Amino acid sequence: MSTPTVPLGAILTHHARRSPGRIALIFEHRTLSYAELDARANQRARLLMDHGVGQGDFVTVALPNGVEFYETTFALWKLGAIPNIIAAKLARPEMEAIVEIVRPKLCVGAIDIAGLRTLPGETGELQHYSIEPLPEIVSPHWKAMTSGGSTGRPKVIVDAMPGRWNPDEGFLLQRPGDVILNPGPLYHNAPFHCINMGMFVGASIVEMGKFDALRALQLIKAHNVNWVTMVPTMMHRIWQLGPDVLSRFDLPSLRMMLHMAAPCAPWLKQAWIDWLGGERVWEYYGTTEGIGSTMISGADWLAHRGSVGCVREGYQMKILDDEGRELPVGEIGEIYFRPHGGAGSTYRYLGSEAKRFGDWETPGDLGSVDAEGYLYLADRRNDLIISGGANIYPAEVEAAIEAHPAVRGSAVIGLPDEEWGARVHAIVQLVEGAELGQGELIGFVAERLARFKLPRSVEFTAEPMRDEAGKVRRAALRAARV
Repeated sequence: MSTPTVPLGAILTHHARRSPGRIALIFEHRTLSYAELDARANQRARLLMDHGVGQGDFVTVALPNGVEFYETTFALWKLGAIPNIIAAKLARPEMEAIVEIVRPKLCVGAIDIAGLRTLPGETGELQHYSIEPLPEIVSPHWKAMTSGGSTGRPKVIVDAMPGRWNPDEGFLLQRPGDVILNPGPLYHNAPFHCINMGMFVGASIVEMGKFDALRALQLIKAHNVNWVTMVPTMMHRIWQLGPDVLSRFDLPSLRMMLHMAAPCAPWLKQAWIDWLGGERVWEYYGTTEGIGSTMISGADWLAHRGSVGCVREGYQMKILDDEGRELPVGEIGEIYFRPHGGAGSTYRYLGSEAKRFGDWETPGDLGSVDAEGYLYLADRRNDLIISGGANIYPAEVEAAIEAHPAVRGSAVIGLPDEEWGARVHAIVQLVEGAELGQGELIGFVAERLARFKLPRSVEFTAEPMRDEAGKVRRAALRAARV
């Protein structure tokens, strides 16, 4: 008999009763058991209630990774409210745009917008509130994440799932009681979703706060971490520690390293498989909207090199052209998904409209499938460079550039060109202290790509090209240079 679902507001209590003393969260020098985190979330829920928060209310949360973040989200679920997560240091215009879309009952964090009720994350008021359980209330939507989108205009993705979960049902091969490392910013969907799902099944979360390559390995080793999700940028920075450092970390406790959120260069994926083994390196491709996803093990990837896997159970997938016609095997087109419940069954937008052909919806990515149904990503449709009539996918060029040991990160964009229509321009961040000229870099890339894909210009910068979640906003980079 399967375990019944538990309201998210009561799930900390559930695990505290089932496993007294079970560690919920390790952050810096603090360790909180499930019972301790539950008690603090009860206090914070009563504080939020005094500020008018109730069932079905949106509350915008702008807090950095830390104990207060976890307390706040679980407190909101205890009240049946909906956490709307944004970056703590979000630029004011974007923050104002999100607040205008969401119209939250309250904001938690360092937000200063006229007419908006706010509450700081750190507060001494909690001690005045009771730690006793609250009545069980279910939130109508367990999260409302934000996205910049390809246009730069913020949109909010309200998840259709109500605030309930089966505490024995692990997400993406997580297991009840795992030790899970979080190296990513919780304002991004992938870490927020995966880390909270881990807690829903009683995992112990080792929270990094901010990613550091060597420290990530040290924490995995010190806490016997079983499961971690990363983005390729993190994988790249760990790999750049070099063989002398990596040889000290065989990480026997680590059952699964799951990467997602951005394309992974095949050479980097191969390097990790060679290091950890194909049974421990996994990849997930999906969307915050939950319209569809794929997954693949490292062992399966070796047989289908470059693929992100087959569509997961509960979804269907097609590759369509601009007129909505299904394309044959091997031909690149736009990826479309359909969830089991049909269009609109997994989410709704605030501030945007979905692009659909009937019941089929696209995340805006281009790709192809092979005869066995394995999906191969090309790039974002909006980032595609058409130069002299040829399609050039920036992610492919970036992967070749970042294979150079002196390169820390890169972004490839198309700039206007009178003769070709567009030319490939590479913006490159070097490893600190490294020296690399344009000619040497292009020569290196020429050994890996066809001539028409090579950058025609290279711009070196000290600024990171990707954010903490591995995302690069090529549209903004392109606009700044045009």
